[in-house]
Amino acid sequence: MNIRRFLFNFIFVILSFILQTTVFRVFDFGGVTPNLLIIFTASTAFIKGDRSGLITGFFCGLLVDIFFGTYIGFFALIYMYIGFVVGKLHDIFFTQNLAIPILLIILSDFVFGFVCYVLMFLFRTKFDIGYYMTNIIIPEIVYTALVAIFYYPLILSINNSIDEREQRSAKKFV
Repeated sequence: MNIRRFLFNFIFVILSFILQTTVFRVFDFGGVTPNLLIIFTASTAFIKGDRSGLITGFFCGLLVDIFFGTYIGFFALIYMYIGFVVGKLHDIFFTQNLAIPILLIILSDFVFGFVCYVLMFLFRTKFDIGYYMTNIIIPEIVYTALVAIFYYPLILSINNSIDEREQRSAKKFV
């Protein structure tokens, strides 16, 4: 792994976490903020594959666990699975198309919200899925999708420029 890619991923994970927990808390709609870490995890997985998605998901989830989680590893595991599954689609779909990654981000956010509902509320006999869907999951999905329309192309363009630099430097050594 290239040092540029490592720095890019590290900075984007930290930046996404900071933006999600500070700036977007000010711009929340009904107490709902976009999940930038899901956007970054799903985008990285879709652009670079399942291994990168898994690793990025682990670190994104670990940050959430450290600062907001009850148990260390709960969110890390969810983000890892999402990154791994989305990364499996890396070879199937074309990354330059905007519709497919946004759809995958929407599905990832839905899976994240639903798994959190099942593991955090349903097992504690809180059965009001309709309330949770209409007040938490669906608004977060919409807000996340709107932000992803602008955030994904930024992630993609930086990844593409890093790939081009890696290819140019590899050609110098051949």
